[in-house]
Amino acid sequence: MGLVNQLRRYWPRGLAARALRRPGDLALLLRVAWRFRRNAWWRTAPFLPLPDPRYWEFRRVTAFGTDGELDVESALAAARWSLSQPRGH
Repeated sequence: MGLVNQLRRYWPRGLAARALRRPGDLALLLRVAWRFRRNAWWRTAPFLPLPDPRYWEFRRVTAFGTDGELDVESALAAARWSLSQPRGH
């Protein structure tokens, strides 16, 4: 799977434009991305702190009931909710 296609799995269409227009949303998304990163992400190409694809699919399906495309508002709402939850170790 190419890098662009892989990133599309994590970002709904229009989310990047929204994040650039609203710096608070960009900070929120960066915090959530860092929280969801897979362990030892630097050891595997594409060498980006992306979540494990299986974990991401689980989160999408349990949050939205489908693996369809997320919309921007739902993604931001899910990000806010995620950061409001205590971190498990």
